[in-house]
Amino acid sequence: MPEETSRISEINISQEMRSSFLDYAMSVIVSRALPDVRDGLKPVHRRILYTMFDLGMTPDKGYRKSANVVGNVLASYHPHGDSPVYEAMVRMAQDFSYRYMLVDGHGNFGSVDGDAAAAMRYTEARMAPITLELLRDIQKETIDYGPNYDGRLEEPLVLPSRFPNLLVNGSAGIAVGMATNIPPHNLGEVIDGLLALIDDPDITIDGLMKHIKGPDFPTAGAILGREGIKKAYRTGRGSIKMQAKTRIEEASNGKTRIVVEELPYQVNKAKLVEKIAELVRDKKVDGITDLRDESDRNGMRVIIELRRDVNPRVLLNNLYKHTNLQTSFGVNMLALVDGKPLVLNLKQVLHHYLEHQIEVIRRRTQFELRKAEERAHILEGLRIALDHIDEVIALIRGSQTGQEAKDGLMEKFGLSEKQAQAILDMRLQRLTGLEREKIESEYQELQKTIAELKAILASEERIRGVVRDELSEVRDKYADDRRSRIVFDAEEIADEDLIAEEEVTILLTHRGYIKRMPLSGYRAQRRGGRGVSGMGTRENDFVQHLFGTNSHNTLLFFSNKGKVYRMKAYEVPELSRTARGTPIINLIQIDQGEYIEAVIPVKEFTPDNYLFFGTKHGVVKKTPLEEFGHIRRNGLFAINLREGDELVGVRLTDGEQEIILGTRMGMSIRFPESDVRQMGRTATGVKGIALGDKDEVIGMDIVYPELDTLIVTSKGYGKRTPLSEYRTQSRGGKGIKTQGVTKRKGQVVGLKVVSKEEDLMIVTTAGVVIRMNISGISTMGRYAQGVKLISLREDEEVTTLARVAATDEEEEEAE
Repeated sequence: MPEETSRISEINISQEMRSSFLDYAMSVIVSRALPDVRDGLKPVHRRILYTMFDLGMTPDKGYRKSANVVGNVLASYHPHGDSPVYEAMVRMAQDFSYRYMLVDGHGNFGSVDGDAAAAMRYTEARMAPITLELLRDIQKETIDYGPNYDGRLEEPLVLPSRFPNLLVNGSAGIAVGMATNIPPHNLGEVIDGLLALIDDPDITIDGLMKHIKGPDFPTAGAILGREGIKKAYRTGRGSIKMQAKTRIEEASNGKTRIVVEELPYQVNKAKLVEKIAELVRDKKVDGITDLRDESDRNGMRVIIELRRDVNPRVLLNNLYKHTNLQTSFGVNMLALVDGKPLVLNLKQVLHHYLEHQIEVIRRRTQFELRKAEERAHILEGLRIALDHIDEVIALIRGSQTGQEAKDGLMEKFGLSEKQAQAILDMRLQRLTGLEREKIESEYQELQKTIAELKAILASEERIRGVVRDELSEVRDKYADDRRSRIVFDAEEIADEDLIAEEEVTILLTHRGYIKRMPLSGYRAQRRGGRGVSGMGTRENDFVQHLFGTNSHNTLLFFSNKGKVYRMKAYEVPELSRTARGTPIINLIQIDQGEYIEAVIPVKEFTPDNYLFFGTKHGVVKKTPLEEFGHIRRNGLFAINLREGDELVGVRLTDGEQEIILGTRMGMSIRFPESDVRQMGRTATGVKGIALGDKDEVIGMDIVYPELDTLIVTSKGYGKRTPLSEYRTQSRGGKGIKTQGVTKRKGQVVGLKVVSKEEDLMIVTTAGVVIRMNISGISTMGRYAQGVKLISLREDEEVTTLARVAATDEEEEEAE
């Protein structure tokens, strides 16, 4: 083979790619992206701080150009671009990025609005005071060094880090196939946790959490709940919900405003304000009249002015949902342990840091012992010389050269070479009596120091004691108060104790506007009255749901798509009789094209109650109520609907009831609830009624034999029929006729089971609501056509009817 081809070798490309990629990945993981568990620093941060230390840029010296630092870092230790180095240094100088800044910056180092720092030729920097604790004892052989990128210099592989920087300032980085995201903590709390671990190595994570309450972000804000913190500390992974600090103020003009004073960690204030403005512009949030940023050097202050009729707490909850006023911090406590990336829980992080500190103290003690013994060795030689000073002087005067004098001293007095050289270097001043006493005193002190250092090295307990004392000193010097408050999660608590219990009426329009009113807001009227306007509606909008409930009950909202959402009745804004209402999208997270088909008020989610579902295609289902006790704010599926089907009704039952279904073409069926077996929340259901062509289910209710069935048509006709005229049948049949459908009377729009002691609310497409006593509606047979209940205009139709509790008010005609 020719020589030029003899160096060519065949390599499997798959194997080569695998090997090369792994080499690259490990280089990124170890040398760039992940922090060391011992000092909490990535290589670039460590190199910046070591360079500043090497340049003498200590807190007591003047500032120096940032470009000087970056240039020296690149020249000596970091063979990469200048931008990443400067960006890393800038973050260490930002009080909104680092809980305890490691760089003291002078000039423009960026802002919480996302403004970039000025160019490094304009800014200046030096080490922050606390940074000295990261580098303390570095010159006492406490850590290992390795060659820099070209072998000219040596750089530290880790810093002594006399405080647990990984937890205190946190870390974030993306490597190859893995990422780290560790939140910052309060220095005092973390050191208290370390001290507890020193005192009790078997302490549990729950025990550590008595000292380390949770993350402590530099931008303060609130942490919602402790569950995310517990999971992160126990497993190394978790999600911590963060929320801005806000307060509600009342302005002099009677309006209310929301004031934002603190933001969640890493939230850009300028982008947040832009997002709120965008929500207002797109009408996803209704009720904001003005938005401005009044932040200054004294603190943050974002003002959100509200309209008078807006519930500020509801709007604030909506902003939490749609903006970064509430966000999450995904904890992933990944760090390098002996050069390997590992996900660590809280105790493991503290354990590895503590082991590092024990090693630092041991190596420092060994260094100090060696230096003390070397000095004592020299002093022993000086003591010998002083005891034989005349002989020493004579020997030196009689020697021709320095080497001859040194050899003579070593031979005559049994001295070492270092001792002999020290005697030769001794100044005549040391021969005075006072200097002799100083040498003796220093020697005796050194003997005590040597004994103490040996005692420390001989006892693991003594080393831990030194670590404990020095950590306590750092805590006493630098610890401050916690900034982030840990509060109960809004989803875990309810402020019902602050809300008065009362009977209320809930109104929800077809276009999704909802409001709450006292039940007494409607007057009872005689049959045939014109009614009063119960809600101001836009053109083509109308009231679709109207019901009475207690203000403390939970409302389960069931959509036409089969999803269920929840909220408390008192969370619905209370508005005037003619007010349009609040967009329900501001209160619950319904999707586009989805609307609420049924609302069920629930007092308690007991295991012996059920929710019974009916759909437009005649499908029914029964599911235990307790399966709906923990519905998320963004909703869950309550029933699995077939294509083209929609939910038309939901009722709360005890599992032993009878059900009646009514259809648009006047058919109905009554069957035992026991005909429908119990099913899970996401089940589809079974057939309830067999429908004719172009027919669909328009109503579903529970049968109470002593009550009546109420039928109302689209043209305002209705009747009351004893339930005894509706015989019980088997589920799934065609049913029996309950109302004749004609052009004059209209199709059936509602079927209800009613009592004479109740009132009836009838709602029209014009938004007109009439309230009448059900006892005033005529009782007729199944085949009767009914009587007029409400006078309608030519283009007006009945859309909704609802039962409400009767009032004691005297009946009167509408004005």
